[in-house]
Amino acid sequence: MAGHSQFKNIMHRKGAQDARRGRQFAKLIREITVSAKQGLPDPAANPRLRAAIQAARKENMPKDTVDRAIKKAATGGGGGDDYIEVRYEGYAPHGVAVIVEALTDNRNRTASEVRASFNKYGGALGETNSVSFMFDRLSVIRFPLASASADDMLEAAIEAGADNVESTDEFHEVTGAPDSLAAMQDALESRFGAPDTAKFDWRPRVSVPLDEDAATSVFKLLDVLDELDDVQNVYANFDLPESVLQKLSA
Repeated sequence: MAGHSQFKNIMHRKGAQDARRGRQFAKLIREITVSAKQGLPDPAANPRLRAAIQAARKENMPKDTVDRAIKKAATGGGGGDDYIEVRYEGYAPHGVAVIVEALTDNRNRTASEVRASFNKYGGALGETNSVSFMFDRLSVIRFPLASASADDMLEAAIEAGADNVESTDEFHEVTGAPDSLAAMQDALESRFGAPDTAKFDWRPRVSVPLDEDAATSVFKLLDVLDELDDVQNVYANFDLPESVLQKLSA
């Protein structure tokens, strides 16, 4: 496990969970609203909205909160039309590549906040595509382990157009090309039920190993970026030993 997943695991285990939960709910509501406005307010016909709802369920967002966000979008409220998707790329300390995805209604404000965060915490904001070549853009669908045997999941995933399946002691993870998410999700859901997650992801092709001191400085930047209201996701290509991961999670 490297980069984005390690960072999220550590942030999930650390304190101030109520404030972090509130920010996460706000980001999820924004994604649900934008997804419903840009497509259809029916998750059965809108894969992006369906994925956003699944992400909200994973974070234990109340169903009525999800329903209200969709209803607002369907009736013309709640914003959404003015939001644009923006990607920022740069470097954290120690040469760690960083991708920041944002939904914003003010590109200048968001760019200023992201740039200031990079500058303050020893990073450097670059141009678009300055680091994304170090990552692969993937569709990722994750099912509970109990939903299928490894062989059944592999067979179904291949038939659905997936490129790879990894089965662990906790889950089955199906990955494929970015344009295959909807088709894979529909095919696999019909056989195994709703997945835990279905989303796009940036996976590093190469990772930068970090010790505890280096990881601490990198995480200061990633944490600040993740807390910005307009930022939806932060990805980075670092790797930590399990011993360091446990220390930082304490």
